[in-house]
Amino acid sequence: MQPAAAPLERSTDIATTVVTMMRQLGVMGLPRNYEIFYEALAGSNPELSLSVIALSNRPTQDELDLIGRKFFAQNHGRGIVEHARDVLAHELEEVATLLRAERSHVEKYGKILDETSGGLKNRSALSRELLEKIVSAVSNATSSTIERGRYVANALTEKTAELETVKSKLEEYKRLADTDPLTHVWNRRAFDTEIARIYSSNKGILFNALILADIDRFKDINDRFGHPAGDKVIKSIANIFHGSAVPGMFVARTGGEEFAIIVEGVSEDYTFEIAERFRLLIEQSRFQIGQDMECGPVTISMGICMASEATGPEDLYTKADSALYRSKIDGRNRVTRHSTMGGRSGKNWMLYKQD
Repeated sequence: MQPAAAPLERSTDIATTVVTMMRQLGVMGLPRNYEIFYEALAGSNPELSLSVIALSNRPTQDELDLIGRKFFAQNHGRGIVEHARDVLAHELEEVATLLRAERSHVEKYGKILDETSGGLKNRSALSRELLEKIVSAVSNATSSTIERGRYVANALTEKTAELETVKSKLEEYKRLADTDPLTHVWNRRAFDTEIARIYSSNKGILFNALILADIDRFKDINDRFGHPAGDKVIKSIANIFHGSAVPGMFVARTGGEEFAIIVEGVSEDYTFEIAERFRLLIEQSRFQIGQDMECGPVTISMGICMASEATGPEDLYTKADSALYRSKIDGRNRVTRHSTMGGRSGKNWMLYKQD
């Protein structure tokens, strides 16, 4: 049993190294970037590994996109979408051709029936021989139409399955593109879409709330224990958020140690209760960062704002952000409602970002 576990352990080590390296190089946590560094470190493609080694200390996204297009042409983000679009267009054209041919066949069958019906009206001119020919023609036409119908039905079933496969691939890419590779919760891209959706209806404005959260003194954790330990803390907190989520809750990692939670169908008091529950769970948790090693107590500061208090997505984020800042300067490890701040929203994030 032991040898079978070795590849999994190695895969986990590589994944941790990949995330750490991307953070140190300032690389965005996009699925395609993760794929590049993972394959480079795994050593499966020496040329790819050399291309990654040749990158500067702060590689640009354009440089990474060039590597992605070169080594992952079919799996690169834009390539996936374009390829899937071409496949969809081809499959739909084949379906349209099939249906046009079927329509033509049915029209011919209808014409045969009309002509036969017209011939049968003049019964005096019908001989036994002619009647047999008519019956034979109708029988052959009917058999052909039934057989053709079966063929079309089977062909459409196959095409439907093929289209579903393409659709699944597109949905999988969208899921990856909207997922944070470290924590597997939603990322900033998905969050931006979700917060904009709030203001697409009056119901969303009246019954949605935003909670912003930031790990207290996270820089100290990285400085004392290293970035891999910090990543483990981030993952553990994401698991707490995701594992304790209530229905209608959207959890995203929006920055290094920052999270955003959108709660649907709640009052401000209940939103505060949710945030407080999260805060206490994190405060009371033990964060394992190595074998028999803990990083000590970890706390989190939070700010909340109801969607009805803001004029739009940016305003909602700014007000929740101001409430989060108030939690930080009031001593950390607390939840602040924007509605209680009385307009005190001036801030200097550097006051605690340097802690």
